[in-house]
Amino acid sequence: FLVRRILEKSIQTLGTTKVGRIAFEQMVNQAMQRTQVVTHQGLEMRFSVPNQLNHFRVTTFATKEPETLEWIDQLPENSLVWDIGANVGLYTVYAALRRKSRVVAFEPSVFNLELLTRNLYLNHLQDTVTLLPIALSDQMGSNTLRMSSTEWGGALSTFGKDIGWDGQPIREIFAFPTYGLSLDQAVEVLGLDYPDYIKMDVDGIEHFLLQGGPEVLKQIKGILVEINDDFEEQAGLAKKLLESAGLELLEKRHSDMVAQSTSSFANTFNQIWSRP
Repeated sequence: FLVRRILEKSIQTLGTTKVGRIAFEQMVNQAMQRTQVVTHQGLEMRFSVPNQLNHFRVTTFATKEPETLEWIDQLPENSLVWDIGANVGLYTVYAALRRKSRVVAFEPSVFNLELLTRNLYLNHLQDTVTLLPIALSDQMGSNTLRMSSTEWGGALSTFGKDIGWDGQPIREIFAFPTYGLSLDQAVEVLGLDYPDYIKMDVDGIEHFLLQGGPEVLKQIKGILVEINDDFEEQAGLAKKLLESAGLELLEKRHSDMVAQSTSSFANTFNQIWSRP
């Protein structure tokens, strides 16, 4: 805390001088150029790590959500995958490189889009992955994207609703109006092909997105979706919608890191559904 306060005071002081502003500009540029290599299953990937949060995401690549990586490992090669809530693209990159998947990455956060694009470039995927900087919801229209973080790599945002991942009012610190549409409208309006598989992690509004995609859900072969068992409305409606689409729950899992957490995330699981 003391070090942080000293740094904040130094930044305030130096920021009033021309030399200080030049120094800060160079520091930001250097931070954005910093990268880190991850090797998993013999596959080498490079990611941008401009801050501590992204450093954490990269260093826990294999341990934070091993069930997601294992799910990707078993996807048929050249499958069309929608990564909904792609964040900075760790799983987008892995699916595209590991399984040669054609990936459509949905990510509306203005703070994550730059890193997502950088990560695609660092892994030579800018001509392979389709990036859609658009929010998905249960219907088409203008609404508000509410965010609980403005950090590069931040999560826990919501579009068109005022709830967070736990069903409680979101702790909003930044918001802006944008445009969204439903899963079905992504096909009908944007002309996207129906996906073979979907990975969905949108921090509490998964059931609303599923509600807006009955036709898409009937077409897919499988989906991995994050569900909070303590959020009964979400868990119940998601189960109903996925079963109505003819999908079966194969398993629900989370990592030891999540299971041992003292936070409320301990009852949040990645559910894996498949078509019989």
